[in-house]
Amino acid sequence: MIKIPVETSARHIHLSQEDLKVLFGDNFELHQMRELSQPNEFAAKETLTIKTPKNSFFNVRIVGPVRAKTQVEISKSDAYILGLNPPIRISGDVANSEKCLLVGPKGQVELKEGVIVSWRHIHLNPDFLKKNNLNEKQLVSVKIAKGDRRLTFHDVCLRVSDHYEPAMHVDTDEANAAGLTETSEGELII
Repeated sequence: MIKIPVETSARHIHLSQEDLKVLFGDNFELHQMRELSQPNEFAAKETLTIKTPKNSFFNVRIVGPVRAKTQVEISKSDAYILGLNPPIRISGDVANSEKCLLVGPKGQVELKEGVIVSWRHIHLNPDFLKKNNLNEKQLVSVKIAKGDRRLTFHDVCLRVSDHYEPAMHVDTDEANAAGLTETSEGELII
């Protein structure tokens, strides 16, 4: 049996260097509030407002470091509140996704695309993959065996990088459905 930590990924924003400059000013750098489970990733002290014609979310956390492209990750419940219908995608795949306005202390960025619901996924390094006879982008199931709301997540995508630590990420809707806590774990079903 292969066990994997399961973490909840709440709504957050990844910024490009160009958009960081517009939103916070020239030469601005994100300030780390706390480290995240994936090496070199952190929750920044800085937040932004996500605005749509229907509604807004204030104080949405930025996840650093900066990326090549700005991306907003929300849940389906968040999307409903904002009046959006974003696709469910693997992080980074933002082509033809939803739009929004990001509002910062120094400016605004109108995203023509970039709002997605993140596809449930597992971060793995190549050693873990090889040791457990798994393949990159393979779809697996993960059984949440403990708690009052036990369930099995299907079509969980394996994401691989040398700098990843094993961890499954689900959004807040999925975490609530499974009754997850901060220390939840799942069993990989191949």
